[in-house]
Amino acid sequence: MASSNLSTMNFSILVLTLLLATSHPKVAAARNLLESTLPKLEVPQLPKSELPPLPQFPNIPKPTLPEFPKPELSPLPKPEFPKVPELPKPEVPKIP
Repeated sequence: MASSNLSTMNFSILVLTLLLATSHPKVAAARNLLESTLPKLEVPQLPKSELPPLPQFPNIPKPTLPEFPKPELSPLPKPEFPKVPELPKPEVPKIP
Protein backbone atom coordinates (compact mmCIF):
# COMPACT_ATOMS: atom_id res chain seq x y z
CA MET A 1 0.00 0.00 0.00
CA ALA A 2 2.70 2.48 0.99
CA SER A 3 4.77 1.75 -2.10
CA SER A 4 1.89 2.55 -4.49
CA ASN A 5 1.27 5.91 -2.80
CA LEU A 6 4.99 6.72 -2.91
CA SER A 7 5.23 5.89 -6.62
CA THR A 8 2.18 8.05 -7.36
CA MET A 9 3.76 10.95 -5.51
CA ASN A 10 7.07 10.47 -7.32
CA PHE A 11 5.28 10.40 -10.67
CA SER A 12 3.35 13.63 -9.92
CA ILE A 13 6.58 15.38 -8.85
CA LEU A 14 8.27 14.20 -12.05
CA VAL A 15 5.42 15.53 -14.22
CA LEU A 16 5.46 18.87 -12.38
CA THR A 17 9.21 19.18 -12.83
CA LEU A 18 8.97 18.45 -16.57
CA LEU A 19 6.20 21.02 -17.02
CA LEU A 20 8.21 23.69 -15.21
CA ALA A 21 11.35 22.87 -17.18
CA THR A 22 9.62 23.18 -20.57
CA SER A 23 7.87 26.48 -19.79
CA HIS A 24 11.11 28.52 -19.54
CA PRO A 25 11.89 28.64 -23.31
CA LYS A 26 8.30 29.68 -24.06
CA VAL A 27 8.53 32.60 -21.64
CA ALA A 28 11.87 33.66 -23.09
CA ALA A 29 10.50 33.53 -26.63
CA ALA A 30 7.46 35.57 -25.65
CA ARG A 31 9.71 38.16 -23.99
CA ASN A 32 11.79 38.40 -27.19
CA LEU A 33 8.64 39.02 -29.22
CA LEU A 34 7.46 41.73 -26.86
CA GLU A 35 10.79 43.52 -26.75
CA SER A 36 11.43 43.45 -30.49
CA THR A 37 10.41 46.47 -32.53
CA LEU A 38 7.95 45.61 -35.25
CA PRO A 39 6.84 48.05 -37.94
CA LYS A 40 3.44 49.50 -37.12
CA LEU A 41 0.75 48.72 -39.64
CA GLU A 42 -1.51 51.51 -40.82
CA VAL A 43 -5.19 50.89 -40.23
CA PRO A 44 -7.39 52.19 -43.05
CA GLN A 45 -9.93 54.80 -42.01
CA LEU A 46 -13.52 53.79 -42.55
CA PRO A 47 -15.99 56.35 -43.87
CA LYS A 48 -18.35 57.72 -41.26
CA SER A 49 -21.74 56.14 -41.72
CA GLU A 50 -24.94 58.17 -41.43
CA LEU A 51 -28.32 56.76 -40.59
CA PRO A 52 -31.33 57.74 -42.68
CA PRO A 53 -33.86 60.01 -40.95
CA LEU A 54 -36.72 58.37 -39.09
CA PRO A 55 -40.08 58.41 -40.85
CA GLN A 56 -42.67 60.90 -39.56
CA PHE A 57 -46.00 59.48 -38.50
CA PRO A 58 -49.18 61.58 -38.38
CA ASN A 59 -50.58 62.41 -34.96
CA ILE A 60 -53.66 60.36 -34.17
CA PRO A 61 -56.19 61.97 -31.81
CA LYS A 62 -56.69 60.17 -28.53
CA PRO A 63 -60.17 58.76 -28.00
CA THR A 64 -62.09 60.12 -25.05
CA LEU A 65 -63.14 57.51 -22.56
CA PRO A 66 -66.38 57.79 -20.64
CA GLU A 67 -65.99 58.28 -16.92
CA PHE A 68 -66.99 55.30 -14.88
CA PRO A 69 -68.45 55.75 -11.41
CA LYS A 70 -66.25 54.60 -8.58
CA PRO A 71 -67.68 51.58 -6.84
CA GLU A 72 -68.19 52.09 -3.14
CA LEU A 73 -67.46 49.18 -0.91
CA SER A 74 -69.39 48.63 2.24
CA PRO A 75 -67.25 48.53 5.37
CA LEU A 76 -66.15 45.08 6.32
CA PRO A 77 -67.13 43.75 9.73
CA LYS A 78 -64.30 43.46 12.22
CA PRO A 79 -63.49 39.85 13.06
CA GLU A 80 -63.87 38.69 16.62
CA PHE A 81 -60.88 36.80 17.93
CA PRO A 82 -61.25 34.28 20.74
CA LYS A 83 -59.62 35.25 23.99
CA VAL A 84 -56.39 33.39 24.68
CA PRO A 85 -55.75 32.58 28.32
CA GLU A 86 -52.65 34.25 29.68
CA LEU A 87 -49.87 31.92 30.69
CA PRO A 88 -47.81 32.75 33.77
CA LYS A 89 -44.36 34.10 32.94
CA PRO A 90 -41.56 31.89 34.23
CA GLU A 91 -39.28 33.53 36.73
CA VAL A 92 -35.65 33.60 35.70
CA PRO A 93 -33.15 33.73 38.54
CA LYS A 94 -30.86 36.75 38.43
CA ILE A 95 -27.19 36.11 37.86
CA PRO A 96 -25.03 37.90 40.46
